[in-house]
Amino acid sequence: MSRVVRLFDLIQALRRHRRAVTALALANELGVSKRTVHRDIETLTALGAPIEGEAGVGYLLRSGFLLPPMMFSEDELEALALGGQWVKQRADPDLVDAAENALAKIGAVLPEALVANLANPALVSAPMLETAADAVDPRVLRAAIRRGRKLRIGYSGDRGPRSERIIWPFALVYFDAVRILAGWCELREDFRHFRTDRISSATELDERYPKSRRQLFESWRAQEIVARRRKVTPAVAGN
Repeated sequence: MSRVVRLFDLIQALRRHRRAVTALALANELGVSKRTVHRDIETLTALGAPIEGEAGVGYLLRSGFLLPPMMFSEDELEALALGGQWVKQRADPDLVDAAENALAKIGAVLPEALVANLANPALVSAPMLETAADAVDPRVLRAAIRRGRKLRIGYSGDRGPRSERIIWPFALVYFDAVRILAGWCELREDFRHFRTDRISSATELDERYPKSRRQLFESWRAQEIVARRRKVTPAVAGN
């Protein structure tokens, strides 16, 4: 392993830990000696990396430190290329453009020897034969999620007529054939899942929902875990 790659891997390891981590733990994670970790920490600090801590206590990389994306490993590049293909095959046009732009930006700063890993990937995502078309502009859904705003939607469930709901959207889940908008439904006072091809209208409201998106997501995920353990079908809009 070259020293440059080792230093980059150390930065990545520190970034994965939100709390101070000992040199021994870093050494075991990276497959090097504690002495090497201490020496590399000193080098990174001298180069300006905001690393706090000391030998015998632990090290912490302060938030906000960024490195240019030009030292990806081959596995990381293959993962990025595969993810980009998946998005381009299954997402809406705006996200397709975003995926292409992101890969182009990464390719522009990569060493020439690694550019081929993006241009001619070894891992290929198979396209879907048929995907349900969104009935509304997905940009409206994504914008409401980002801003934490309530949505008024018209929805046609599989077990009832069209209804109007006010929901607190917090996640857009991409399956192979359909997309699901997850949100808290004020009508049902519970989490519900809405197929985007059945949402006939969507209007973002000025009102923010009272909880953070992270709180909603964590509560929803906890409820889904309990449902799976009990082998209960998750609540679907229309009930």
